[in-house]
Amino acid sequence: MTAAATDELYHNHKSVAPIGIIAMAGAEELAAKIDSYLVRWANENGFQDNSYLIECECPRFASGDGKGLIKSTVRGLDLFIVIDVGNYSCTYKMFGRSNCMSPDDHYQDLKRIIQAVSGKAHRLNIIMPLLYGGRQHRRNYRESLDCACALQELQAMGVHNIITFDAHDPRVNNAVPLMGMDNVMPSYQVLKTMLNTFPDLDLSPDKFMVISPDEGALNRNMYYATMLGVNLGMFYKRRDYSRVVEGKNPIVAHEYLGNPVEGKTVFVADDIIASGGSMLDLAEKLKERGAARTIAYATYGLFTHGLEKFDQAYADGTLDAVFGTNLTYRMPELLEREWFHEVDVSKYAAYFIAAINHDVSITTVINSHDKIEALLAKQRAAKK
Repeated sequence: MTAAATDELYHNHKSVAPIGIIAMAGAEELAAKIDSYLVRWANENGFQDNSYLIECECPRFASGDGKGLIKSTVRGLDLFIVIDVGNYSCTYKMFGRSNCMSPDDHYQDLKRIIQAVSGKAHRLNIIMPLLYGGRQHRRNYRESLDCACALQELQAMGVHNIITFDAHDPRVNNAVPLMGMDNVMPSYQVLKTMLNTFPDLDLSPDKFMVISPDEGALNRNMYYATMLGVNLGMFYKRRDYSRVVEGKNPIVAHEYLGNPVEGKTVFVADDIIASGGSMLDLAEKLKERGAARTIAYATYGLFTHGLEKFDQAYADGTLDAVFGTNLTYRMPELLEREWFHEVDVSKYAAYFIAAINHDVSITTVINSHDKIEALLAKQRAAKK
């Protein structure tokens, strides 16, 4: 945030109410970074604040039952609760056994903290980067609609705004048309990190190309291709609809549609790397087609089946780099990998909190389109 933007925000727009930030278990690192930006901006504009963080916990009884506790007043605050439903490193004891927290456990604790707020906050906002139930966003057969149901439940509990990042399907916000919901795309942060990591990257159309890994990711990849002024290709997943394996129809093959990739650096963006099988298959097919370099990005690098196959792909030259954000838990081993590069999105999340707290559009404090244009102009100037 520039000095002019902070001056505009803090002096020309009134804060709705004092800010309060609650970090749920597993989201403490992200919340602390967000808090540091907000405190710095406030202090630079004459507001002497030390921290907006409010201590809370969700202890468990030996039987596994839990409760939510907030350890200071939240009355009259514009309260932001930061939660990472994907942090499986958090554990709790039940009947003497240690259990990893699932997304269901994190979501239940969120509801406990909302209950503990008891309606005393001026306004209740949820920062949930990895949207709970986001992969179960539509009904094809007789099956649940987890994400829509959760959003409606949060609305009924008094939540005013939800901020999520790169939702698997942003149309899920249709479930709560009367509640504020922002689906944030950290495209500028991704491009900035990629150009800092590979300063020699040639983004000209004859040297660089964007590939969508499937039809569901087409919009996000179309945005990158449009901003960079390069060609867009895509794979579509040919599935076996006669079988269901682990709740879904298995992929038979990835079929490519688009211009030749031979000799080009290829950028593939998706929302989640789970097992990573699809991304590795795509990287292998791109290598077979003569791609000079393959760079993958996923907002949430979960790597549910471990890192060994990605290690092998990097060693073989099939996959040159993987970028992922700090919006969810990253296993310590992942952060040590040479092929993994982290995209810090905490500052962008702080922008949104500042904008919401002052009841202004996010473009008041940051315009991603202008930032990307400036970034690319700087990169082009450096090449001359």
